[in-house]
Amino acid sequence: PYYVDLNQNLFLQASLHSSDPNLVVFVDTCVASPDPSNFRTLTYELIRSGCVKDPTYSSYYSPYSNVARFAFNAFSFVNRYPSVYLQCELVVCRYNDYSSRCYQGCVSRFRRNAGS
Repeated sequence: PYYVDLNQNLFLQASLHSSDPNLVVFVDTCVASPDPSNFRTLTYELIRSGCVKDPTYSSYYSPYSNVARFAFNAFSFVNRYPSVYLQCELVVCRYNDYSSRCYQGCVSRFRRNAGS
C-alpha cells in the first residue's frame, strides 16, 4: 500500500519495457474503486477513453515515448472505505502513427438511438 493524505497530489508513471524503441504509451482509462476485485459497481473515473473526468487529473510530459506520466489528487470513497484501488488501461502504438489510438486523444463514443 501507498499511504497518502486526502487531497495530496499523487504522481504516477507507467513504463513499457520493450526492445522496440518505436513504441509509444497512452493512458486511455483509469478508474478507482474501494474494492480491488470490482471496478464496475462503486467506481470513480479519472480518465475514460482519453477524456479527463476528474478536474485534478493532469498528464505530464515525458522525454520518453515509452513512458506515460500523470497525476491526480488523492480522494476517498466516503469514510467507510479505508483504501482506494486504481485500475488503468494503457494503449501501446507505433511512434508517429497518427491514425492510431495513441494520437487521437479524447474519444467520445456516442450511441445511436435504435428507435424509429
